[in-house]
Amino acid sequence: MVNQILSETDQAKSPSNTHRIRLLIIGAGSRGNAYAKAVTSSTTAIIAAVAEPITFRRKALGKKYIWYNGHREDGQEFEDWKAFLKYEITRRKRVEAGESETVLPGFDGLFVCTLDETHVEIITALAPLGMHIMSEKPLATTLNDCLAIYRSLKTPSLEQPQAVFSIGHVLRYSPHNMLLRKLLLEDGIIGDVISIEHTEPVGWWHFSHSYVRGKWRKESTTAPSLLTKSCHDIDLVLWLLCSTSTSSKDPPHLPSLVSSTGCLSFFKKSRKPPEAEEATNCLSCPIEDSCIYSAKKIYDEHRLAKGIAGWPVNVVDAEIEDCLVTQGMPAAETMLLKRLAENYDNNTLQEEIDGRPWFGRCVWESRNDVCDDQLVTMTWDEESFDRDGSSFIRGRGSKTASIHMIAFTEKRCERRGRIYGTKGEIEYDGKMIRVYDFATREAKVFYPPQPGGGHGGGDDGLVQQFVKAMSAVRDGQMSVAEAQNTHIGCTLEDAIRSHAMVFAAEEARRNKRVVDWKEWWALNVEAMIR
Repeated sequence: MVNQILSETDQAKSPSNTHRIRLLIIGAGSRGNAYAKAVTSSTTAIIAAVAEPITFRRKALGKKYIWYNGHREDGQEFEDWKAFLKYEITRRKRVEAGESETVLPGFDGLFVCTLDETHVEIITALAPLGMHIMSEKPLATTLNDCLAIYRSLKTPSLEQPQAVFSIGHVLRYSPHNMLLRKLLLEDGIIGDVISIEHTEPVGWWHFSHSYVRGKWRKESTTAPSLLTKSCHDIDLVLWLLCSTSTSSKDPPHLPSLVSSTGCLSFFKKSRKPPEAEEATNCLSCPIEDSCIYSAKKIYDEHRLAKGIAGWPVNVVDAEIEDCLVTQGMPAAETMLLKRLAENYDNNTLQEEIDGRPWFGRCVWESRNDVCDDQLVTMTWDEESFDRDGSSFIRGRGSKTASIHMIAFTEKRCERRGRIYGTKGEIEYDGKMIRVYDFATREAKVFYPPQPGGGHGGGDDGLVQQFVKAMSAVRDGQMSVAEAQNTHIGCTLEDAIRSHAMVFAAEEARRNKRVVDWKEWWALNVEAMIR
């Protein structure tokens, strides 16, 4: 009975255009708030509910995006995703029992914005509901978990998919990168691509915040930094180089080889300045006033003291923004410094150490192990195929790509790179695209729109396409497969492929070898999902 109920969606029963797209946010942290903001500011959809175990965060997101008048209604907040699942099953049973007129409306889709390692449990449990799902990247922290999600969402080959799926590969949806891809694939502005050099500049203090002191500092508790930080950079390069045109239905031109080098080069005890002596926390360190990684400088002097209590300060303490507004600067600073003073020693249980961030901890004493400098190289062989009786090769020549994730940069997450083609060269950063033409010996500079929002407008762009896809399906304009292709432009298979490339690159780095991509894919992916 439950399976029957789960397989039926309210969308199928609702008349066309009778309600705005209703969305659930699972996880009210930074990314949950980012997507909620994008939904409410750039689409006609509404955030109808939030599921979040931390009361303050749940209430804060609700006040901003759900109950504007301060009045909360049933079905608008849940303590966690399990509470939502229980509620939704009960709601659907009541609909089945003929109580439609007294039952609250359901949800069209949901955003999974929880910790990376929780995605697999949440998505596999909610997949039977048949709701449209957008998962924040990475999809999961292991290849096995990614494939478990794939199996839970994949429809048998002879059946149509029930719901749209999207992954938080927001770089695909920024005006800058959409124009870059058009110039490369549709306009052929530099001819065939020979090589691309792409850099993800994480930012020196940002890396210390998230990947040294923060929740993504250890592979054993999260995943490699290449996955947690740069999986959508891998996806971006594959998106640019695997297709022969923006509308092509030809099979993708896939890499043949992948290799990677990198390590934790700086944020480790062997690089700790001797002058820091035995200090393990910034607030008790003798060189705190001269250290560029001083937590007091990063969070207080350069942010809170200037009235900036949002990210990353509100990651140190979720209630600090409210404290600043309601109690003033002295109280907010006291709250912040109390958090930064928190520390551990050899008597602290490892479970407690690993279970949370330590934002006041010395960056050379944080027991972190993820790479702060990593290079991935992909190689494509020339690969022609038969099209209408003739051999076709355009866009399928041999080429290479390098993706460099580096912590030690001035810029924070403002990607940059160069693309070398047979007819010209492209240089790009987050704001411009410069094209040099070999024939005319002239350069043209493009300045794509900068709409604001996260990732150069990519957050808004992804959300807009997700809402368009859901609306097209609900209103009967498109099948799920058509909406997925037209509006999302990224299939579940595409998402698995880009994540798998990260895992293959990590295997290459750890084992100091070059990985044959097609053999690796056949063994580690195809064999597991047959």
